[in-house]
Amino acid sequence: MSQANFLIELGTEELPPKALKTLQNAFADGILKRLKDAGLAFESSERFAAPRRLALSISALQLTQPDEKIERRGPAIQGAYDADGKPTKACEGFARSCGVSVDELTQLETNKGTYVVYNGTKAGQATKDLLPSIVQETLDTLPIAKRMRWGASRTEFVRPVKWMLMLLDDQVVPASMYGVESGNTTRGHRFHAPQEITITDPLSYADVLRSQGKVMASYSERQQLIETQVKALAKEKGIVAVIDPALLEEVTSLNEWPVALVGQFEERFLDVPAEALMSSMEEHQKYFPTVNSKGDIQPYFIFIANIESKDPQIVIEGNEKVIRPRLADAAFFWETDKKTPLANRVPQLKTVMFQKDLGSTFDKVERLQKVASFIAAKIDASVTESERAAYLSKADLVTDMVFEFTDLQGLAGKYYALADGEAEAVAEALHEQYKPAGAGDELPQTREGMALALADRLDNLSGLFGIGQPPTGTKDPFALRRAALGVLRISVERKLDLDLVDMVSFAAQQHTSLSNKEVVSQVVEYALDRFSALYQDAGIRTEVFQSVRALKLTHPYDIDRRVRAVSQFSQLEQASALAAANKRVSNILSKVKGGISEQVDESLFIEQAETDLLRALDSVSADVNAAVAEADYAGALALLAGLREVVDSFFDKVMVMADDDAVKNNRLALLAKLRGLFILVADISVL
Repeated sequence: MSQANFLIELGTEELPPKALKTLQNAFADGILKRLKDAGLAFESSERFAAPRRLALSISALQLTQPDEKIERRGPAIQGAYDADGKPTKACEGFARSCGVSVDELTQLETNKGTYVVYNGTKAGQATKDLLPSIVQETLDTLPIAKRMRWGASRTEFVRPVKWMLMLLDDQVVPASMYGVESGNTTRGHRFHAPQEITITDPLSYADVLRSQGKVMASYSERQQLIETQVKALAKEKGIVAVIDPALLEEVTSLNEWPVALVGQFEERFLDVPAEALMSSMEEHQKYFPTVNSKGDIQPYFIFIANIESKDPQIVIEGNEKVIRPRLADAAFFWETDKKTPLANRVPQLKTVMFQKDLGSTFDKVERLQKVASFIAAKIDASVTESERAAYLSKADLVTDMVFEFTDLQGLAGKYYALADGEAEAVAEALHEQYKPAGAGDELPQTREGMALALADRLDNLSGLFGIGQPPTGTKDPFALRRAALGVLRISVERKLDLDLVDMVSFAAQQHTSLSNKEVVSQVVEYALDRFSALYQDAGIRTEVFQSVRALKLTHPYDIDRRVRAVSQFSQLEQASALAAANKRVSNILSKVKGGISEQVDESLFIEQAETDLLRALDSVSADVNAAVAEADYAGALALLAGLREVVDSFFDKVMVMADDDAVKNNRLALLAKLRGLFILVADISVL
């Protein structure tokens, strides 16, 4: 079957840098999927994205869809022909709808009777005719948060479309989208090669654009080049570049022809906290900061120019001139803010609204003092320092530094606290209160930091749920989902023996006017629901967590130890049989009306299997209880795994629901004893 190479490039104004990689993949994946759905095969593909273009090349694309065999079932034979064997109007109508005569219909026998059938072939369409709609449908479904219009056009796209290149081998695929007609030309670098460039071979696209247009179209190639250049420049200076992955992606999305250069600033700025300097460079200027081998910030920065200048020094001096005022601002804020101690700023928080129904940020601080103190006493943290940290926790919000560099919230507080002579534990807790900031982020290291971080999240959860504003599927303005995950991760990963009910209850009591009386149970359930996501990321089956959740426990660390023990148990050969047996026992016991005796009477045993089961239970009972008391849930389940054969034998040889009520009730008591041992760890019947 004939094949051709295909190329589609959409040229635009500069695309949003933080969305470029997502747009590249959605564009390529959408086209490839639609080609596959259309039955069009190809050998390979390569995706491209640069600030002003999205492109995809495909090698050996099938030029015609394969023919499609069609089978249409018509009326039943009784309704298709009359008593004389002549076709009825129903039969004739069916033939017309298929575009054939009645003579061309066949018959199909099924278990429901015989039917008239049309068997035909639908010729495949030419790929050239399908491509415009495939591309347009893909563009229409790109994940674009906000589309825009331009000129007098009513069409919408993420940015104004300037050109479109669409080729099958050297032939243009006719198409019109967003007010532009397809052609065989692209455009080079806006400054180095702004002229149109003709592409005659789809597979030469990237090479021609690089050599004639000074554009590196491959996103991954640009990213690798930038990282390599930045590291090499830093090495030349005897320093190390700090390459944040998110910044690397953004810089890759901003440049078509990346050239790394190194600039310098005055050493006097190094008196400012390193994080403030890095924020100035990374967030505002898209520069890569540098450090020495010890991790101390250095007076150099590396930036990516989008041009290959004949005089790079001019470009360097221009960027040095730009960064200097930013660093001067940071230095000014640092020196000015230090003149007012953090403690003196706390009253200013009375004018900063936290939430209209929950009061000011000062009100929140007063609550945090009590909650942090409550938690500190439970986790062997300093109550005094935890309470002090809570008092100062939001004071940096009214500093000039945080007003200008919002991402330094908490970190600025730490440095100002140290400058004020506050205890190191207090200062560190100010920084750690916002950890973890997201999935996979590091946790607080200090006990005081843990107390404050938990208190902050519990205050938000109890307050917002308490006024009837829990998160929804689409809205979570106070990041309560992240707050709940933070509470779980800190409790579990820092091995804190804390009860969610106790913590949420205490936090809720600090609010003065919560309308929701179910706030504690709702917050606890919401937090426990978040466990599922954590275990999914860890590769633990949902059923494993649900087997522990069934016990209605509320200590996250204890829950986690049980879940991991059950997960380990579920891999054993005996697990499935014991889970099935527990399910059977659970079903039997759930149907029993009235109470079940806690005592098993051996004199009522009839089968040897009853005696064997009781002996086995008695032999492991003490050890299982001891293991559970020590939270050695894996050990407890390992002991219980040894019951498989005796449990299987019991169900093979014993009729539980015997006619004799005394025998039946005694057997139910025996099963309850069995289930009681497993329930000490989890309800494995859920498995």
